[in-house]
Amino acid sequence: MPTAQAFDAEGKGTGSVELPADVFGITPHAAVMHEALLAHLANRRLGTRATKTRGEVAGSTRKIWRQKGTGRARHGSRKAPLFIGGGITFGPKPRDYRQGTPQKVRHLAVRSALSAKAAAGQIVVVAPPVLEAPRTKVIVALLRRLPVAGRTLLVTAAPDAILARSASNLPHVTVRPATSLRIHEILTADCVVLTPPAVAVVAEVFGP
Repeated sequence: MPTAQAFDAEGKGTGSVELPADVFGITPHAAVMHEALLAHLANRRLGTRATKTRGEVAGSTRKIWRQKGTGRARHGSRKAPLFIGGGITFGPKPRDYRQGTPQKVRHLAVRSALSAKAAAGQIVVVAPPVLEAPRTKVIVALLRRLPVAGRTLLVTAAPDAILARSASNLPHVTVRPATSLRIHEILTADCVVLTPPAVAVVAEVFGP
């Protein structure tokens, strides 16, 4: 049974807690994680870049010199790709990079990533701090008392606007509800911090 260090809302250690084995204790599936990560990165692409062909650039279509007798190659337009300011040959055009990934594959990838983090000791369970208003100082003080460093992914059971606002000025901290976990954020985080209710929600949503 995988375990994680547990802390209260003030950052004091309270021992360890057991994590659901079917989510945090499986053998990571590297191929599925790779597939889900590539799909996630592809879906982030806008696909809006474009270049103009010789038929789309502005310019005259007048023949730039006569066909024969000049000793130069024959050309029919200054808009040819050979000339500066002419069209682009085989340039990028707007396209949709989106890749569809089955839900079971996405969930298996999340379970694999969380299991890898748990095996590496990079998962911490912390009681959520009680905030009546956004307070960045409270989040900074709490994280300093925890065994975390680098990029931190803070997972809550439900969307928490106050907590997200409190951490919005911290470039190394990302706050996500358990229902919106993304494979990219899990893999790039140096430590994943979950609240006890978030552990239950993750097990319910991403469990097999």
